[in-house]
Amino acid sequence: MELSILLFILLAVIFLGIGVTMILKLLGIIFPFLFWGAIYVPTTDKNSDKMLELLSITPGQKVVDLGAGDGRLIIAMARKGAEAHGYEINPFLVTIAKKKITEAGLEGKAFMYCKNLWKQDISSFDSVAIYAMKHMVAGLEKKFEKELKPGAKVVSNYFTLPSWKPVKSEGSVYLYIKN
Repeated sequence: MELSILLFILLAVIFLGIGVTMILKLLGIIFPFLFWGAIYVPTTDKNSDKMLELLSITPGQKVVDLGAGDGRLIIAMARKGAEAHGYEINPFLVTIAKKKITEAGLEGKAFMYCKNLWKQDISSFDSVAIYAMKHMVAGLEKKFEKELKPGAKVVSNYFTLPSWKPVKSEGSVYLYIKN
């Protein structure tokens, strides 16, 4: 075979490999949006810190992140002493989160589930964290009204709940307390 043909085949294999990798990553990010309502956009470290600060997490609290992505927030919550749970529909992200939980040594303190947040009972949680798309917050507000106990805290990154008034906000992070 000529060198140019071998080079062409080698480049084609490399680009095909890169293409397949990119397609899988895009599917992992976009697929859930097509069927369940949100794409993965990680919370910035700055806003994660604000969310934790506004929730004032203390040891022994039971907290949940709805749409927990790669688990960074539940790991931070568990490090503050909470029993932290995360619901995420994207199996790629759940795998990443579980690996990070293990690496952080937080098994038994941080829990990640590949489940649809809409089908989970959140009545046992003291605090809820969300970074949901705008079209989801009205439905989440209804879920909070129905399921959360009085005094439960909800912290939202970026999007506000339509009817609830935040008790405090810092930049684009909003804290609500259920009546």
